Amino acid sequence: MSHAGTGIPEVLKCWKCGSALSGVPMPLSRLSECLVCHAELYVCRMCRFYDPELRQGCREDRAEHVQEKMRANFCEYFQPRPDAYQETDQVPARAARAQLDALFGGDDTKSAADSDRAHSELENLFKSKNPAD
Repeated sequence: MSHAGTGIPEVLKCWKCGSALSGVPMPLSRLSECLVCHAELYVCRMCRFYDPELRQGCREDRAEHVQEKMRANFCEYFQPRPDAYQETDQVPARAARAQLDALFGGDDTKSAADSDRAHSELENLFKSKNPAD
């Protein structure tokens, strides 16, 4: 595997965490795992034939169907691809969280004083009415 026309080999990255697999023995075996996140590497998600848009998830017609695409398997058509790691876009998740916070009054930026006051109010609420207790 090399960059098109440059002769420079492409670095394989873990499909799950994006770490370079420079310390992992090649070729990848069924037991290979990422040295950082310990994800299994001989998985459909790491293969150049993986295509989540297809019903079976694989562009190789002769390959047997693999149910769990993120678990190691015995596919004989496996070919690791350097672009298997896809960074997730956190912007939509943050926007959704902000909308929920605005709707329900949640806010992660509350101060410690606010937390202490809320804790104190809870203690007062559940204090025993009987001074002997």
